[in-house]
Amino acid sequence: MKPDTRVVHTDVPALTSRPLSVPLYQTSGFSFDDLEAFADGMTRPDGAFVYTRLGNPTVRALENSVAALEGGAAALATASGMGAINAVLLANLKTGDHVIAQRALYGGTLALLHDLEERWGITVTYVGGHDPDEVRAALRPETKVLYLETIANPTGHVSDLPALAAVTGDDVLVVVDNTFASPLLCRPIEHGADVVVHSTTKYLGGHSDVTGGVAVFADVARHRATWHHSIELGVTPDPFAAWLTIRGMNTLALRVERHERNAGIVARRLVEHPAVGEVHWPGLDTHPSHAVASRFLDGYGSTFSFDLADADAGRRFVTGLGLVRLAPSLGGTETLALHPASTSHRQLTEDELNANGITGGTIRLSVGIEDADDLWDDITQALDR
Repeated sequence: MKPDTRVVHTDVPALTSRPLSVPLYQTSGFSFDDLEAFADGMTRPDGAFVYTRLGNPTVRALENSVAALEGGAAALATASGMGAINAVLLANLKTGDHVIAQRALYGGTLALLHDLEERWGITVTYVGGHDPDEVRAALRPETKVLYLETIANPTGHVSDLPALAAVTGDDVLVVVDNTFASPLLCRPIEHGADVVVHSTTKYLGGHSDVTGGVAVFADVARHRATWHHSIELGVTPDPFAAWLTIRGMNTLALRVERHERNAGIVARRLVEHPAVGEVHWPGLDTHPSHAVASRFLDGYGSTFSFDLADADAGRRFVTGLGLVRLAPSLGGTETLALHPASTSHRQLTEDELNANGITGGTIRLSVGIEDADDLWDDITQALDR
């Protein structure tokens, strides 16, 4: 070969040993000697790797790891948490279908459900999330999905997953967003869920340096059908994002333990502060979901909310913080504060905010892994404002 040809074609060495960390396959496609294997790889998620939009070894490693953590049969990684939610709902719903969803949900999910109602002709019934009879009464012949969050954003509501899933029957897909709990605190498939979704941006990645999502399926056939839709939807993650997420997951157990310990300290101190109204952390025995959470969760999470007097107090608090950052997202090593009414749940009307337990004075905290006393010092000086 001439030099200008040789510089284009680099030989990839064959390995006779196993790398200690997952390699980054930063490639858009793969070449073949066999046309039949090439063609077959484009038709199924477990075939040969052909094109990274269809599958990639680094992405597959992430999918296999999260599926194993959640006790699922297979997983589908996506470019964001909303990508995972969209892939699951759009692949499994059509015009005329009916969805039952818990009332307290992430604002982006609520916005998607509203869009499905307005443009797709899908109807949605909202329920509290504690009462199986309420779900049973909402069921219709055209009901296709029950949508829940393990720990709701931002009020800490914990749906009774085992009881609610038990009343839906085989024809209703139970989808659970497990982002706030992570597989360390809850594995919804063990409690009757059919699909579990995560924003891997949060606790799984854990370092505020990656955006991603994943959907885990209890059933291989459902995974395959959703994969066929998702590759046309184009929600596939970049391999580097998957690689960063895998690296972050290596310390998930250590981080979750420290996150939750700090959250308990901060939440209990907030309860005693005169400027604070209700504290919505399910680890408190005063929280409406405490008994449910204690029954089947392995912990109470570390992202929760609390109420100040009004919107003005909320704004003064979040802008008065120093160590704690005013920022979107959650689940990273640093502690973050958010004003949901003007940010994460900005799409909701006043009535919808009230129905979700959010006021102008509601503050969401994602408690990080810093020293708890340092966090409390910053929080108290902001509360003094």
